[in-house]
Amino acid sequence: MADLVIRLRHNTGGLIALILFVVLLIVFIIIHPRFNMLALEATANQGAALALVAMGQTLPVLTGGLDLSIGAVLALSNSVGSELLSGPPWQIALGIVAVIAVGCVCGLINGLIVVFGRIQPIIATLATGAVYTGLALLIRPSPGGAIDESVSEALTYSVGGVIPTPVFIFIGLVLVVWLPLKNSILGRGIYAVGSSEVAAYMSGVPIKGSRLLAYTGAGFFASLGGLFLGFQTLSGDANGGVTYTLNSIAAVVIGGTSLFGGTGGVVGSIFGAYVLRIINSVLLFSGVPSLAQPLFQGAVLIFTLMASALRLIGIRNRLDVMS
Repeated sequence: MADLVIRLRHNTGGLIALILFVVLLIVFIIIHPRFNMLALEATANQGAALALVAMGQTLPVLTGGLDLSIGAVLALSNSVGSELLSGPPWQIALGIVAVIAVGCVCGLINGLIVVFGRIQPIIATLATGAVYTGLALLIRPSPGGAIDESVSEALTYSVGGVIPTPVFIFIGLVLVVWLPLKNSILGRGIYAVGSSEVAAYMSGVPIKGSRLLAYTGAGFFASLGGLFLGFQTLSGDANGGVTYTLNSIAAVVIGGTSLFGGTGGVVGSIFGAYVLRIINSVLLFSGVPSLAQPLFQGAVLIFTLMASALRLIGIRNRLDVMS
């Protein structure tokens, strides 16, 4: 029982994001004029790319950093995919591997600059993001390309007409990628570095390896976001990642990951991304003008930041009392 209470305390932010997601989903279902499974499927697809990017953004944030190039990595991956993801099955499979490799290399470059260049993550990734955007524009100067429709249908439809395919994608990524990474030495090091880099160093935590893994993982998830966006739109767009960087940070915060690092996880970020997506739908069907929608999104983000800050103050106060 005590372990359960501790786990709940450590995942309070993620639970809040889950509750907020469920409430907004219920409101969305109620106010939607013609809600059906197709509407649910469309909502799941429209939020999937952001959720994947938010999963990637979570990793550097856990170390106390930020990846401002993550939207550019998504756009570059999407542009590369629009050139490679058509033809026979073997070519599509190799194309998917190539796109993921592009994302991982971009993330690794970010990590190398941050770790060995000793440059602040915000500055480093802002600069590399400009480079990745330039590469994406070279590959895809204007939106277009061709992406196989059969793979698109498999990834963007529902299983049995009931459960949207992105649900299984996220479950698979959490079970196959996130949990093994989180429980690995480097994965635990990501949390340790974000909690206290000095304490992590004194404890023998592989700080450099953990940071490199965090930024490489961010590139990996961003490339998956670019892939899904390509399968969703059947094309590539070098400017398609413009809004994803800031929205991914918002999703991470809403999902309960502290911008100071050390606490949180990708599951909460998934729900945080869908909270942002459903807020737009709720506002749309509520008759709120589109120009006013960012105001409500900002209000939700500010409220979440305030709640996160209050939790940190409470933890700090308890530590002061204990000391």
